[in-house]
Amino acid sequence: MNPMPNAPQPTRSRPRPIPTAGMSPRKIVEEIDKWVVGQRRAKRVMALAFWNHIVRTNDAIANGGQTDLKKANVMMVGPTGVGKTHIARTLARVVGLPMVVADATEYTEAGYYGKDVEVMIAELLHSCELDVSACERGIVFIDEVDKIARKNGGTRTGAGNRDIGGEGVQQSILKLLEGRKTFVPMNVTQHWNKHDFVEVDTANILFVCAGTFTDAREEREKGGGLGFGNEVSGKKPARRISQKTLVEAGMLPELLGRLPIVVQLDPLGAGDLARILTEPQDALIKEYVRLLDVQGVKLEFPDESVKAVADFAAKRGRGARGLRAVMEEVLHDVLFDAAENPGQTVTVSPGDVAAKLAEFDSGMSAE
Repeated sequence: MNPMPNAPQPTRSRPRPIPTAGMSPRKIVEEIDKWVVGQRRAKRVMALAFWNHIVRTNDAIANGGQTDLKKANVMMVGPTGVGKTHIARTLARVVGLPMVVADATEYTEAGYYGKDVEVMIAELLHSCELDVSACERGIVFIDEVDKIARKNGGTRTGAGNRDIGGEGVQQSILKLLEGRKTFVPMNVTQHWNKHDFVEVDTANILFVCAGTFTDAREEREKGGGLGFGNEVSGKKPARRISQKTLVEAGMLPELLGRLPIVVQLDPLGAGDLARILTEPQDALIKEYVRLLDVQGVKLEFPDESVKAVADFAAKRGRGARGLRAVMEEVLHDVLFDAAENPGQTVTVSPGDVAAKLAEFDSGMSAE
């Protein structure tokens, strides 16, 4: 069909090598360390995967679009709130590559109402300002892939025995991972109408899939120390989760074959959460100090108070993702009164933290 009048049109710029001056896997990890706490092995493996993607992409550009170097997509496995998406986003920013984050649960098999998987490529294209060449060397992060595991014994989707949100989506994603030219919708909000489209080659797009695979991990952890290594629990280092285990969890062997790099992330303990609150450049406590500072209020948050927040968050088991909710509860009164008290210094003591979180706990129990 003809493009919509006055609509922005895709372009294909001349591919240029991705700058690598002063960059190496080690340098990349050093930069990520400023933003991401812990997960040392995961950061090393991911930095190397992104670095190899750059090397491969530059080799293809130098050789007229051809390269003998094979692409290695990534599977990240770990509990919620341990930094899977955060590591990938930070890496993309550090190396200067476009990246989009897609939620696998939003997609259905082609032909059914819902998002077709080509939409994730369309979103990447739009993030590249419709530059097809830039899109074709970008990164697609697909979260919640464990939620599209193959179902057994039929489904409850109203589509009979066809698994349109599980195996069907995996089959569609597999086609993208295999690397082929695909028609990508220009209108990502009305993709099912197939208004306008552009051809994009996914052969050089790096795909990173991620999921918690909770059942598989819990099964592996039975018997002491198997599954995910956790220095916090005192268990010995874990046995790495195998592709066989992921297949048993409902992932297609063919899809896993296109995800040769499996990265496992460990649960975060209270010590990790305390560091996350204070050390990264975008640490939460630094953010709240700044938020109050612009209103003329000085916030002091002693180490013991940080520890109290971290201990509480660790017990709730939400990882880093749950820290903001805890901090909002602890600082609610301070934030509410700040605009009326410029020039004031507020020190949050461990007792203050305990009192606020006790109220928070009692409120949750009442519900």
